[in-house]
Amino acid sequence: MLLAVDAGNTNVVFALLAEDGSIAARWRIATDPRRTADEYAVWLHQLLSLEGYARGDVTGVIIGTVVPRALHNLQVLAHKYFGQEAMVAGQGAAGWGIRLDVDEPHNVGADRVLNAIAGHAAYPGDLVVIDFGTATTFDVVDYDGAYKGGIIAPGINLSLDALVAAAAKLPRIAIEAPTDPTVIGRTTASQMLSGIYWGYVAMIEGLLARVKAEIGRPVTCIATGGLATLFQQHHLFDAVEPDLTIRGLALLHQRSRKPA
Repeated sequence: MLLAVDAGNTNVVFALLAEDGSIAARWRIATDPRRTADEYAVWLHQLLSLEGYARGDVTGVIIGTVVPRALHNLQVLAHKYFGQEAMVAGQGAAGWGIRLDVDEPHNVGADRVLNAIAGHAAYPGDLVVIDFGTATTFDVVDYDGAYKGGIIAPGINLSLDALVAAAAKLPRIAIEAPTDPTVIGRTTASQMLSGIYWGYVAMIEGLLARVKAEIGRPVTCIATGGLATLFQQHHLFDAVEPDLTIRGLALLHQRSRKPA
């Protein structure tokens, strides 16, 4: 089985995939570059056991990360506890295999390229992938699979944290879809929720309209990331794919094993 590791700015997601590409189990832990391979191993071994798996079931490891300091300990984890030399997304045999048609290709985050790879494999034509993570990113992939660029905006939780930190009297609220359809809040908390939630709906609608106008062809919009389902009811996206980044890692691993 393949252990795919997606190390993001907020969480590290571990997914165990069967030979047919189906995700057998997934777990997440808060990202901490100081976390050692031994700490990961203790945590992960218990979770594997709870799902009925053993370390020996893992026959391959691939890592994608936007946190460079986290990479070494994850590689040690793969070598020391699973007996595998981890592939690293974008490097060596796990090279991207797609054209990064931007001015600074070396600065494109691994998660964004992985989303582009998985999105193009699943949906034909031009794509926009919106990832609701620490940042909210919009990534444009053209019909032949090339990454064309995108947009980076503050993530929902990041925006809320900044608001609460900067305004002494504002309370911390949970991010959720408002139950009242009106945008005019009657309490401080409802006004904050309206600003965050409906503000993001308006941002998505506005940016998508501008992106589609620039592309000038039919576009499929895919959403991913933990908070994507919050906005699904507004029919902003053609599909919601929670495991898009993991799917991209699995595709890279599969391609790297094919004979040249």
